[in-house]
Amino acid sequence: MAKTVNKKMKLETATFGAGCFWCVEAVFLEVEGVHTVVSGYTGGTTVNPTYQAVCMGMTGHAEVAHIQFDSDVIPYEELLEVFWHTHDPTTLNRQGADVGTQYRSAIFYHTEAQQQIAEKSKAEMDASDVWDAPIVTEITPIDVFYPAEDYHQNYFQLNPNQPYCQFVIHPKMQKFTKDFKDKLKNG
Repeated sequence: MAKTVNKKMKLETATFGAGCFWCVEAVFLEVEGVHTVVSGYTGGTTVNPTYQAVCMGMTGHAEVAHIQFDSDVIPYEELLEVFWHTHDPTTLNRQGADVGTQYRSAIFYHTEAQQQIAEKSKAEMDASDVWDAPIVTEITPIDVFYPAEDYHQNYFQLNPNQPYCQFVIHPKMQKFTKDFKDKLKNG
């Protein structure tokens, strides 16, 4: 009889803003080593912000994905690789038709090590020929993270026929699964 080995996971947290949190959540939920993704808000001044207030640009918060991951399976550097290639980090406060500071490209680091890795990764991406314009992604410490309302969680999985999901998220997911086959769960 084979022994079952219980390997203790090395769970860490990453928080990324890359436009609408529905898109970011959908991508990172498919990455091997990611355990949970919670859509929410951070980077603003309003306590307990609502979706309506964030969407109106009144809170200073960004829509983000709060990602819990096993760093022995997927290092932070590789999460950043997915982050850089699944949105446009050169557009200030905009991703596609989503416009406003709540849709800014942002990395909210949890440790000094994450800050250093993110700064290095951003500099390398900026120096590469991947993007035609300078990267405008902000890199700032995480403050308070506020989970979004329940109906925003697992949005793409629960609402695949919703028009935004069909026309924005579905094509993004097709490109992601093609470009990152080696990082997919069950891939």
